[in-house]
Amino acid sequence: MQRRSTGWMGAVSGISLAMLAVASSGAEAAVTRSEYCSRLGLQLDGAIQTKAEPGASVSEIAEATALKEKANRFCAERKQAQGIRTYANALKLLGVTPIDLNQ
Repeated sequence: MQRRSTGWMGAVSGISLAMLAVASSGAEAAVTRSEYCSRLGLQLDGAIQTKAEPGASVSEIAEATALKEKANRFCAERKQAQGIRTYANALKLLGVTPIDLNQ
């Protein structure tokens, strides 16, 4: 009888450890596309403010601002993939590398 309960205890603790390993690996929630839209929008705002210093290309800033408005519309219309691409294009236009959330 003692041997049987020890076996069950080992099985239960093994299952518990396996569940903890799975739970901890999924602890970092994946960033949704709408969150990614927001983060890229903030990054673009900062890049536009930085580039708006004297001597910056006014046409690049104007084009990036137009792309930002377009990306905002895409993200608001639940077309986040298009919005993310548009944000990325605007950032690249300003010479800024878009943030990568997979790192």
